[in-house]
Amino acid sequence: MALKGGHLMDQVKIGAFLKALRKEKNLTQEALAEQLGVSGRTVSRWETGCNMPDIGILVGIAEFYDVSIPEIIEGERKSEKMDQETKDTAAAMAEYSRKEVKTGKLKVVGYLAAAFGLFIIVSALTMFPSESSWGSIYATFGSIVLLIGIYISTRTLFAKRLHRILAVAGCALLLFGAFTISDYVAASHFNQVPRFRYEVSWGSENADLVEYKTLFFTAVRENPGTENERVYVKK
Repeated sequence: MALKGGHLMDQVKIGAFLKALRKEKNLTQEALAEQLGVSGRTVSRWETGCNMPDIGILVGIAEFYDVSIPEIIEGERKSEKMDQETKDTAAAMAEYSRKEVKTGKLKVVGYLAAAFGLFIIVSALTMFPSESSWGSIYATFGSIVLLIGIYISTRTLFAKRLHRILAVAGCALLLFGAFTISDYVAASHFNQVPRFRYEVSWGSENADLVEYKTLFFTAVRENPGTENERVYVKK
């Protein structure tokens, strides 16, 4: 049976609801039939969903059970459904709020770690001379902290871990490129040895010549510690 608005009337559900209401009052089908002036068979057919009460009797049933006619037609108490929906909504909002707080904390931690890593990098490159290996060591450490901060902060931007890893990998390549370019410019234009070298060797024939090897170029330092000291990129 169809209702207005396209909703279908579930007679089985209505029958089960009527049966539950009767049992709440501890009545038998025959006792209820006497109260409503119908036969016990009629009550049975209502509760099994075979038939529906006439509209006049439906009003009496609603008054007898202290429920509304729409509640009988829907086959459930509206108040209970609304209470459950309210509880579900409150639980969902609480969970959403917890996630928002957690996300906000992660974002702050990520930003702080990234800022601290950047501070270490800048400090290492400005405090230590290019000849000292400590500059590259601290700069590398600062880069790791910076990348960790970027990974944490991007959790709010990228749901998938792969995307976060790709973002961090891209930042790592940018840092590596920046260090390499800065070393090359320092050696070729500012008479400084590269910080991020992996090998330092002294000339076997010329003791006043030192080679600094990086992944992409080799810098040569002539006459170290003298007025004629010169650093250039080896062709």
